[in-house]
Amino acid sequence: MLPEEIIIKPIITEKSSDGLAEGKYTFKVAKKATKVQIANAVESLFNVKVLNVNTMIVKGKEKRVGANSGKRPDWKKAIVTI
Repeated sequence: MLPEEIIIKPIITEKSSDGLAEGKYTFKVAKKATKVQIANAVESLFNVKVLNVNTMIVKGKEKRVGANSGKRPDWKKAIVTI
């Protein structure tokens, strides 16, 4: 996988903004990406040294539109410490 395929987008929330002071950056990543692949992708894209990678699968929420209900897809989140 290319680094651009692994790192999909940054996650910008109040909680992730608090982690910036500690050098922790949060990204939405490809679901099949491993911690090593995520670390290599961040290092090559942003020219930084990665110290630690924590990953988690975020479950999709149940959503309704009128009488129809469905589920958003699950996705993978990575918290990268530099």
